[in-house]
Amino acid sequence: MKTLLIIMMTLVISSCLGMPQGVQPVGNFELNRYLGKWYEIARLDHSFERGLSKVTAQYSMRDDGGVKVINRGYNAEENQWREAEGKAFFVNQDDEAYLKVSFFGPFYGAYVVFELDHDNYQYAFVSGPDTDYLWLLSRTPQVDQAIIDKFVRMAAERGFDTDSLIFVAQ
Repeated sequence: MKTLLIIMMTLVISSCLGMPQGVQPVGNFELNRYLGKWYEIARLDHSFERGLSKVTAQYSMRDDGGVKVINRGYNAEENQWREAEGKAFFVNQDDEAYLKVSFFGPFYGAYVVFELDHDNYQYAFVSGPDTDYLWLLSRTPQVDQAIIDKFVRMAAERGFDTDSLIFVAQ
């Protein structure tokens, strides 16, 4: 019985670290260049972000070699800021933009950067473990329409429901 429980937990946890078909993490990833503040430009809706505007993600190094993640957003209905702190670690090698992130104890989900402005690290297209999780992040509160168009096209090609995208008020 104990062995069965371990196998089941392993399957559950590993399924949260998968990625959608057609999504591949970018290579030649440089974490130090990725650290810092990112603005959420677009996302698919989830209960943990529902109703939030002015959403940002702040990434910094942890003492244990992982990444400290602080997600912050404003809930106008409640007239208050919400903040969540998490941690992330590379799943494979540290030059592949495939990390596992946790905001809830020992439970991790995939964080896969599948498109990145390698020259300047100014925008990133991010997926979770399946096509329910998708974000467009930018170093600035607004991006050119060409980047949005590229994001929508690439996401649709990978099976994401781009008709359900929320464009975040910054």
